[in-house]
Amino acid sequence: MNRSLPRFFRAALLAVSGLAFLQVSVFGVGAGVSAEQKQKEMEAEVVKAADAPNADLTKLQCGNLVYAGGKSSICFADKFLTDVAQQTNLNVGKTFIPVRLDADHVFDFPFCVWSGEDDFALTKKERDNLRKYLLNGGFILSSPGCSDPRWDTALRRELKLIFPEYKMVKLPMSHAVFSIVNQISRLTDKHGAPAFVEGMEVNGRLVMVYSKDGLNDVSNARGCCCCGGNMIAESVLVNVNVFTYALLY
Repeated sequence: MNRSLPRFFRAALLAVSGLAFLQVSVFGVGAGVSAEQKQKEMEAEVVKAADAPNADLTKLQCGNLVYAGGKSSICFADKFLTDVAQQTNLNVGKTFIPVRLDADHVFDFPFCVWSGEDDFALTKKERDNLRKYLLNGGFILSSPGCSDPRWDTALRRELKLIFPEYKMVKLPMSHAVFSIVNQISRLTDKHGAPAFVEGMEVNGRLVMVYSKDGLNDVSNARGCCCCGGNMIAESVLVNVNVFTYALLY
């Protein structure tokens, strides 16, 4: 195999068999602990697990980014990965693998989710890795937890710093990402109002899909105390399509 290829390309070529999963330990979270505290403790476990990612790279794995020193989120459901495995022929790892954005391990993953809450600022290493990751074949699916406007502002600020030559734009419903597996004719928020997602292209290749409202599917996110904010109702269908599109285009 050509060792000059990015590692996540080599991993994709090897995605023919095997089993991978990571269970986030919640032992020690005592009875009577608030939902918010339990979420924070589970997030701390995710951050700790990112120090030594445990992934079977014979499968197409989805990373859950740990960034800004020690931020991450458990409020992004991995259910869509099981749906991808059931609805396509892709050999998919069915759970997220925590991975640090500033580590070389991030290049083992062809696809990552990026979420969280509150303001943040990436380190120089994280910015360098994010640029290299997206310019060399990686793909990111992103939205803030609970439609948090502070996280949305921080993400847009970081993208302008890292990719001054590229912009996020609204994706038209005619884009192939809305029809590759599930036929999606419209997007709505949880109140039924029209919604949309944005995307960033690099040299004609879609490298990121983002929703300020939310694609997190929090009702299926274990341990998440977030209300979901103004989450897009069709988020699971969108996520299945985005993952499949990212791996096939």
